[in-house]
Amino acid sequence: MSNAIEIRNLSFSYNGLRVLDEVSLTVPENEFLGVVGPNAGGKSTLLKIVLGLLEADQGTVTVLGKSPRRARKELGYVPQYPTFPRDYPINVEQTVLMGRMGVTRPFAGYTGADASAAAQAMRETEIGHLSARRLNTLSGGQLQRVLLARALVGQPKLLLLDEPTSNIDTRMEYEIFDLLRHLNERMTIVVVSHDIGFISRYVRRVACLNRTLVCHDTAAIDGKTVQELYGTDVHMVAHSHG
Repeated sequence: MSNAIEIRNLSFSYNGLRVLDEVSLTVPENEFLGVVGPNAGGKSTLLKIVLGLLEADQGTVTVLGKSPRRARKELGYVPQYPTFPRDYPINVEQTVLMGRMGVTRPFAGYTGADASAAAQAMRETEIGHLSARRLNTLSGGQLQRVLLARALVGQPKLLLLDEPTSNIDTRMEYEIFDLLRHLNERMTIVVVSHDIGFISRYVRRVACLNRTLVCHDTAAIDGKTVQELYGTDVHMVAHSHG
């Protein structure tokens, strides 16, 4: 099995402030990996480097056997917050089709293949019935499914999600992660989350990131591990790994 992501001795700074320090990480193809850590621990920065949106100060990053920029068309990304105003006059189908811009013909308009891919992505995320709805009429959970469909419409090999359930209720959180577990049957998934207890129900390995990075099997994570990561006392809730 080859690796979807290979990171070696990566460091990154913002205006001289070190955010990532000697980070190394290998993500095999078809893994479902969770990335957890405190605010300002470098989680979103690491995703942006994998996406080729930021360039490391030092170290190497290989994504799907290529540089991050060359691999970008094979990646799907769900940001932590929508990068457009909710009242922008655009509907669900148009938003999902935006995810085809990196793979379709530039400046020539969407093709029949683009429309078919959008329809498939909306079916898979169960938002087909919302295709004509404006974004400002959607609930938080519905919008999150739209952003996921937009990431899937390009048929990525690697899906990256930054806090995909931070603004939705617990029931919807389970539904989103159940869908991600299904998608993991055909693609590699890396998800950033603040909730180590919740995501450990779905992933077998967690990358704990707070400027430096250490990976743990979820079964090995205990209160001491989390306390060292977040720097505070924590309460752990036990659950089985089905």
